[in-house]
Amino acid sequence: MPRGNRGRFAPFVIGTGLLALTAALLAFALYAAIIGDPPGPFLVTGLLAGTLGLPTRLYGRSGQEPSRREALIGVLLLWSLIPAVGIVPYVLGAGMTPLNAFFESMSGFTATGATAIGDFDAVPAALFMWRAFTQWIGGIGIVVVFVAVFPQLAIAGRQIFNAELPGPTEERITPRLRTTALAVLSLYVGLSAACAFAYVLAGMDPYAAVAHAFTTVAAAGFSPEARSFEAYGAAVDWVAITFMSLAAVNFALLFRAFMGRPRDLARDPELRAYVVIVLIAGSLLSFHLIGTYEGAEVLRHSFFQTISILTTTGYASADFDAWPDAARATLLLLMFVGGSAGSAAGGIKVMRWLILGAHTVREVRRALHPRAILPLNVGLRTIPEEVLRAIGAFLMLYGALLVGSATLLVYLGTDFLTAFSAAAATVGNVGPGLGAVGPMGSYDALPAAGRAVLIFNMFAGRLEVVSVFVLFTFRWWRLPRRLERGPRREARASRRQRS
Repeated sequence: MPRGNRGRFAPFVIGTGLLALTAALLAFALYAAIIGDPPGPFLVTGLLAGTLGLPTRLYGRSGQEPSRREALIGVLLLWSLIPAVGIVPYVLGAGMTPLNAFFESMSGFTATGATAIGDFDAVPAALFMWRAFTQWIGGIGIVVVFVAVFPQLAIAGRQIFNAELPGPTEERITPRLRTTALAVLSLYVGLSAACAFAYVLAGMDPYAAVAHAFTTVAAAGFSPEARSFEAYGAAVDWVAITFMSLAAVNFALLFRAFMGRPRDLARDPELRAYVVIVLIAGSLLSFHLIGTYEGAEVLRHSFFQTISILTTTGYASADFDAWPDAARATLLLLMFVGGSAGSAAGGIKVMRWLILGAHTVREVRRALHPRAILPLNVGLRTIPEEVLRAIGAFLMLYGALLVGSATLLVYLGTDFLTAFSAAAATVGNVGPGLGAVGPMGSYDALPAAGRAVLIFNMFAGRLEVVSVFVLFTFRWWRLPRRLERGPRREARASRRQRS
């Protein structure tokens, strides 16, 4: 990158994001005026986003491929500033406190689905739709949308695209970055439209169908109904089950299936493992819910909740916090699985568990044959050792963040079940937990300091933890200076040798 453009790619990305947010907010102001809601909160927020975004974008430059460092800075700041600006509609439109508004905004853009709203009747319909739309944007990834829409980011955006891509996979749909982003976006929009149409056919009104389609395909979970999917019938639940399942499948795999290669679905080891987990967990839940429900209701609630938690969507077809302890334990366990790598789902991801399982089997075999050369294979793919090391670091940081935040919540006066499930649900971007933060509860019940910690959990979980914690390393901040001095030292050493 030319010397004059160093450090100016991140401002370009951030400015582009804020200007795109401005356009979306103005569109929602128009929507609010049409349906009779106050447009002011969206107009004010749009003015703020535009005021910040325009000079930032003008200062930035998109020229060449940025360094990994600058790409990470751009992604981290983008995912911080956009939810921060998104506080304003909740404060002005629903009278929420700034902390609760930030919690709701971060939960929206990270597609978590944890809510701090206590009174759903106080929230205008346009704000509920905006809340769902933020999850739709967050589910596919802010950067993916911008790379697809803005050609300048496709020129210099491969590093930010890779920095945001969830899961341990390097798979690409097409060779060119912008074409890949457009393919993902077109698939995402098509699934969203199909989901909304299916909801209408199942009996939802168009407003609720669109709002729920946004959050279903995003594997996000916000609902304009205080009691989530409990307000709807069996037909709507089965539509949700179908599209939640699709949202948790690798987008590259789905794209190939829709383009005429459906056999790839059966050959994918991660998808096969995902289906097996659903069948086992759904059957276990069905067994535990016999007596709580009757007939087909047992299967509907069991598989709805299994898929909802496994995919990190977080919808509730019933108050599962009132279910038997064995059923709740099963759901808590599913929070640590997640969907497929490269999908809209959050969590640890099935692929990581498959790789760890294959590594464990390999180490057992190595105990019998210490000198054997044993490649690490998952299906037909050989997994590089650096991927295994990255997974180890991810799980270590994931566990440390989970345990640390849960412990802090307990110290702040929260009961253990609520604290542990709240930490697991926010780091994994699941949404609802158990206890006070159950599916029919609100995170507003937690102490203010605890909610602030969980905001960071959602942020770190959406960006795969490691990218966030790199900021806390001393080496990260010293590296640029050392890189600049390196060539000078080498030149001086060369001159001394010649003399």
